[in-house]
Amino acid sequence: MSGKGTKTLAQNRKARHDYHIEDVYETGIALTGTEIKSVRAGRVQLKDSFARVENGQVMLHNMHISPYDQGNRFNHEPERTRKLLMHRLEILKLIGLTREKGYSLVPLSIYLKGGWAKVELGLAKGKKNYDKREDLKKKDAMREVERALRERQKG
Repeated sequence: MSGKGTKTLAQNRKARHDYHIEDVYETGIALTGTEIKSVRAGRVQLKDSFARVENGQVMLHNMHISPYDQGNRFNHEPERTRKLLMHRLEILKLIGLTREKGYSLVPLSIYLKGGWAKVELGLAKGKKNYDKREDLKKKDAMREVERALRERQKG
């Protein structure tokens, strides 16, 4: 995702902690006028959001976009269900995987790319508690190694 012309607006840090991310998709998102203005201002949260395939369309639930300050009575509902824009073949593949093998669709980040809002959607499998502990141990070990290397370089 990171590249020229992209600006990350929000990340779902907990997703990588709670899930094994198997595959990542870049999707567009259908937004209203006041929603895109709030997104461009960075007023978006992905904390408890998830995606689901419904009636042949991928829908994003629980993503919070704060109401636009200058919006009037036409302002949007902050946590409404939003449509993700994907190719038909990708959607069919996701239908099979989420129905059969116990995968979940988790938004990892939302960013602007060439003026368009994009959602990085991860095909994920839930981690068990012991997997989470293993990841924390690895992270701590890497931190210790880096600290030792820095101490050795200093003197």
